[in-house]
Amino acid sequence: MTHLAIFDCDGTLVDSQATICDAMEHCFAGAGLPAPDRAAVRRIVGLSLPQAMRALLPDADHAHHRALAEAYKASFHQLRCDGRVEERLYEGVAEMLATMAEDGWLLGVATGKSDRGLRLVLDHHGLAHRFVTLQTADRHPSKPHPSMVERAMAEAGAAARDTVMIGDTSFDIAMARNAGVRAIGVGWGYHEPAELIAEGADAVATTPAQLPALCAKETA
Repeated sequence: MTHLAIFDCDGTLVDSQATICDAMEHCFAGAGLPAPDRAAVRRIVGLSLPQAMRALLPDADHAHHRALAEAYKASFHQLRCDGRVEERLYEGVAEMLATMAEDGWLLGVATGKSDRGLRLVLDHHGLAHRFVTLQTADRHPSKPHPSMVERAMAEAGAAARDTVMIGDTSFDIAMARNAGVRAIGVGWGYHEPAELIAEGADAVATTPAQLPALCAKETA
């Protein structure tokens, strides 16, 4: 039997909110728009970029959302070139991933990042070897569509009953529910634990160290 744990990235494995907010402010300024509220930006972390722009600017048209999405990518790339990207690994995450691998879990990622962005952050923290499946916004509809989870299960050879999605936003929890897998929230990210429970999370971890036991409990 294959047990698969799929992790969100931003707000779950790494804290990237400062860089995301900086890049968003830069691309809005380039378009002659006032900077979005940082709290609002944190709310849309995890969505694919066009959907994120639609949430921040609901009255703009699709072409404007697409243009802003491309401008955001350019802004983030420039921050990386300038050495200003901060994607800090949450304390205890590396140890938690090692424990889950030792416990026999296959691990995956389902994220709103691009393929390149995800690979860079995993390589930076020396974590790429931990994951057997990587799903990104480059190849899937935005969360909460179940496509990323479904593809991860197919690549890992795992059934829905043996799969858990772990994330910090209601988008992650809704994606899990749409894919028919269990959902565990994390309390250190960008949405409040109460929102995750309301969306249908089976449990919410307050520290990474709690995740192995919570995942094992859900599979018992």
